[in-house]
Formats: sequence, C-alpha cells, structure tokens
Amino acid sequence: MALAESFSLVKDTTLVDEFTASGYVIRDVEDRGALDEMRHELVLLAAWLIEQKVPKDDGVFLDNIQTMIPVDKLNAFRLGIYREMNAKSWFRPTYFQLTRGMIEGLVGNELAMQNRINFSIQMPKEQTSLLDIHADVFSGETPYQVVQWLPLVDVWGTKSMFILPRTKSELVTERFKDFSNGGMRALFDAVKKDLIWLNIPYGKVLIFCPNFLHGNVLNDEATTRWSMNCRFTGLFTPYDSAEKSLGSFYLPITVRPVTRVGMAYRQPAGFEE
Repeated sequence: MALAESFSLVKDTTLVDEFTASGYVIRDVEDRGALDEMRHELVLLAAWLIEQKVPKDDGVFLDNIQTMIPVDKLNAFRLGIYREMNAKSWFRPTYFQLTRGMIEGLVGNELAMQNRINFSIQMPKEQTSLLDIHADVFSGETPYQVVQWLPLVDVWGTKSMFILPRTKSELVTERFKDFSNGGMRALFDAVKKDLIWLNIPYGKVLIFCPNFLHGNVLNDEATTRWSMNCRFTGLFTPYDSAEKSLGSFYLPITVRPVTRVGMAYRQPAGFEE
C-alpha cells in the first residue's frame, strides 16, 4: 500500500487546474442518456404549450422555435416551461446527475443547490433576454458557488454567452470606480476585446465561477438559444444575504450522516463543571 502524499480526492486534476486558472471549464456531461431524455421531456412540454405536433427532431424544434411563437408571447411561454419542469420530482436530481463528479470535485460532496433551475430562451434579434455584463456577487450572491450552465442546442458566438477570464476580471473589478460615469456599458466597452465567447455544442456543459464578469448580447445567429442554469454551493458556505441563503434560495441535496447527527445534537443543560 503506497503512502499518501496528498489529500486531494479529485481524479481529474486538469479540471481543477483549468477552473482555478480561468474561472470556468467546459466538459462532456456525465450522463448523455439522461440529458437526451430530459431535453425530450422539455420538448414534449414546449410543443404541448404552443399546440404543436410532437417534433421528429428535438434539436431542430428548439433551434427554430422563433418560427412557431411570437416574441410578445415568449416570456409567458418560458415561464410556463419553468413552472412545469421545476414541478417534476426528477428534474433537479437529473440536472445534478449530469455533472455530479465535476461539481463534487470543484465544490465538495456536501452540497446545496438552487431551489429552481432557470431557463433562458433567446430568439434571433430579440431584445428582452439580454443580460448585461455583471458578476453575481454584485447582487448578494455568495462568492462560494459555481453555476452549471447547460445549453440544449449547439451555441456559439452571440448565440452563446461570454465570460471574462479570472485574472482579467479580477483586475477590472479592482478599478470599478474608473467606470462610475459610464456604468456597465463603459465597462463592457473596456473589456470587449478580452471577452471569451464560448463555443458549447449540445452534449457539453459549462461550469463557471460567477464572481467573474459574464453576460450575453443580442443573438445575431439564425437560430434560437435554449439554456438552463443553476447554482451549487457548499452546504456550510457563508451566505451574504437572507434572500440568497440556505432554506430559501438554496436547498440541501447531499447531507452526510455525521452532519445530520451533528445538526440534531443539543448540548445538555443543568450540569456544572
């Protein structure tokens, strides 16, 4: 039996190195069959909501949803999918299953997960789904988290999202006061040349640290972007706001027996040393 030289439990050290250096990783999902079945369930729901026949090709249907529903009904359609999918008992466990090994390698094995999975549908040239450059910590999110961002179709260029890599993002946020007059638009213009526009084919997933600047722009491609996103954090992480805390925004998903026993323990009273 070999003597140990490290406490690391991560088999894929390149995952850790890449995430630490850049603030994000793109990998194949860990269960492609589960992804395909989950997407198919979503497509069946979407077709039912807009009274369309069950499509022959799920990807083609999602890519071309802009030909089946007007923009002014898009948000109601998205919210309908959001409510129906998040009501399914299998949805959050399946979503976690797609990246469980990676999430545990990056975050830990006692986890809390966002209580609802978000949906984004960004049609070509559609202006209501834009998300300006930002970092989630600006709005009270804990800095001890990752986002699992899952495209349901091939995404690239303006059909995808952008991220400013860790080192450059940290340098920019240190001098935020320089952009106080021009706001986030001035910030975007200042870092535009350094942004990474992510190419993520269907079947792969992005896991990124939302402490670093990211966002999207107008979709100038010919087809619609569909994506989901959800946050994961350590069960005992510090939370920065009551709104975004455990029991409200986050729910425990992997609690170990010793933790359950420890949380139930009450110090006995009535004894003196």
